[in-house]
Amino acid sequence: MVLGALRKLKKSLGKTRSNLVSRLSAVVKREVFLSDEFLEEIEEVLIGADVGVDAAVELTEGLGKRLRGKGGAASVEDVVAVLQEEVAELLGGASSEPPAPGGPPHVVLMVGVNGVGKTTSIAKLAAWYRSRGHRVLLAAGDTFRAAAVEQLSLWAERVGVDIVKQDMGADPAAVSYDAIAHAKSSGHDVVIIDTAGRLQTKEGLMRELEKIGRVVGKQVDDAPHETLLVLDANTGQNGIVQAREFAQVVPLDAIFLTKLDGSAKGGIVVAIARGLDLPVRYVGTGETADDFAPFDAGAFAEGLFTLDTDDED
Repeated sequence: MVLGALRKLKKSLGKTRSNLVSRLSAVVKREVFLSDEFLEEIEEVLIGADVGVDAAVELTEGLGKRLRGKGGAASVEDVVAVLQEEVAELLGGASSEPPAPGGPPHVVLMVGVNGVGKTTSIAKLAAWYRSRGHRVLLAAGDTFRAAAVEQLSLWAERVGVDIVKQDMGADPAAVSYDAIAHAKSSGHDVVIIDTAGRLQTKEGLMRELEKIGRVVGKQVDDAPHETLLVLDANTGQNGIVQAREFAQVVPLDAIFLTKLDGSAKGGIVVAIARGLDLPVRYVGTGETADDFAPFDAGAFAEGLFTLDTDDED
């Protein structure tokens, strides 16, 4: 991860990190040597950071084993360092390198419930691909909401990429078909397809996403090459419920976690990794197109657990 992205990620975790470290310090000051009560308090601190019960239990068990191997003494430096290692290890299988665009073109399907920041996430991903020298085309496939098409059009103009759209109520698969055809004829490297996000009509949504998949798969081999679920970090454990419901509708490849901007409990990343068999691939750390980073487990663990709370390093 480049230095700028690391700084953004660390800054986005500032509130969670500050709370975690201060609460861990308070626990450690009251207990010099390890005990079951000590580990239970650490577990409660982690659950309070939204890492989830299962992950908190796993992390504290690892903490106990490692510190007992060092004689049982527990300074706050020891606790923070070990938890950083444990989190990085737990997340090791939960982060993945973005696939290099193949093609032509590389097709990305974006799914997620309304309100999670899907449109902004599409813009961030488009801007990132563009910054890496790729020609990007957006497909405005959420035709059930006029605002969705308008917002995506504004973002396309803002980040300097092309867009294919139709009138409200148009067939999303038809929009996707036109986008792929245009991308192939005009030499675009990446197509990012927006979709509707209405879990309350699961059967209709399933048919819609399956149809889009069939249409793009006939035009480009193995498309869509990525299906990314957009989750709002502020939804906490409800995000895991959303992910499981969407996984029943469409095969998912990875998570794009939005709004990890300091207001969210950053521990939700750990809960997602522990509770879902999906990697976290990208994170949004603010409102602008540049507030974005490919997810890195080591950088995240460092941002979540460190005694240095100065975000300007």
